[in-house]
Amino acid sequence: MRGSDTFTESLFTLRKLEDFVPASHPLRPIRQMVNAALVKMDVLFSAMYEADIKGGRPSIAPEKLLRAMLLQVFYSVRSERQLMEQTQYNLLFRWFIGLSMDDAVWVPTVFTKNRERLIEHDAVIELFNLVLAQAQDKGLLSGEHFSVDGTLIQAWAGHKSFVRKDGGDDSRDATNFKDQSRSNDTHVSNTDADARLYCKGDNASRLRYMGHTLTDNRHGLVANAVVTIADGFAEREAAKAMMNDAVQAADNPEAEITLGADKGYDAKEFIDALQEMNVIAHVAQNTSGRRSAVSDTVAASAGYAISVQKRKLIEQGFGWAKTVGCIRQVMVRGLERVDQIFVLTMAAYNLTRMRTLGQIRLQTV
Repeated sequence: MRGSDTFTESLFTLRKLEDFVPASHPLRPIRQMVNAALVKMDVLFSAMYEADIKGGRPSIAPEKLLRAMLLQVFYSVRSERQLMEQTQYNLLFRWFIGLSMDDAVWVPTVFTKNRERLIEHDAVIELFNLVLAQAQDKGLLSGEHFSVDGTLIQAWAGHKSFVRKDGGDDSRDATNFKDQSRSNDTHVSNTDADARLYCKGDNASRLRYMGHTLTDNRHGLVANAVVTIADGFAEREAAKAMMNDAVQAADNPEAEITLGADKGYDAKEFIDALQEMNVIAHVAQNTSGRRSAVSDTVAASAGYAISVQKRKLIEQGFGWAKTVGCIRQVMVRGLERVDQIFVLTMAAYNLTRMRTLGQIRLQTV
């Protein structure tokens, strides 16, 4: 018998919001890990706001704000306005954030202003560190063998904004830059002063930042992430800073710590800096018309060969962050904001990797 095309809405419902989310949904283990980290951030959240005794209107709960920002990365939502629109009708989004079916969704501008408070207090960095600590507790990190690399991030600024610092006029046509001398020494973007004109390989010169990650070789989880100004020395300088943090955080001071990297890191000053930190440089040898700073003895070792194989894991993180995440071209301006978005994206990548690794372990038990 044919059913009738009618719509009758119930006056009341006894179903909970969680009932609409499948038990096997991939966001369930991720939400558990996120909530475990957010509980440990309670002291930080309390310091971000005025005491209740002083009164005032309650702000957006920072826990809900961070969950919403993670959703934006997981589902490639391009803007806060679209995120709020989807949260209005998407029960999965409401469940993950912690909103009931009757709760009002925030105005996009209010959401953006509250997000600035998280950036100001480095809440995203704390979330990244706590997620990484969970990976350590689960035995997913080696803590001794790492790889490092950098990637270009296109800034939210165009060539038209790249004007002379002295206020002079470049040409009659602002859209035609042919035969003009334009460099970071003489020009600056009037919309994003931290962005730099940068070209790498066969790519065209664009206003960019440079993102850097240090990954653990055991499962390719990101152990550190930072964004710097784009220049020819940023990769090695960021690598030294991140590696120094990794050495200080090592549980076993006598452990043999290694660092894998591509040929761009094969420079004597970089290899010497690693040796001062008691780190073995498993850097790819660059012998194109020059002598490599990496000794042949190190290059012939078994550990060196393993580091070369593991180094591709760092590219998987960059690929995920640029296709699923939002760092191919960031929609925020300023070094600090871009850095926070980059760190948040890498925290989201770690969460997805940890979820997958957890499922694999359950299947093998």
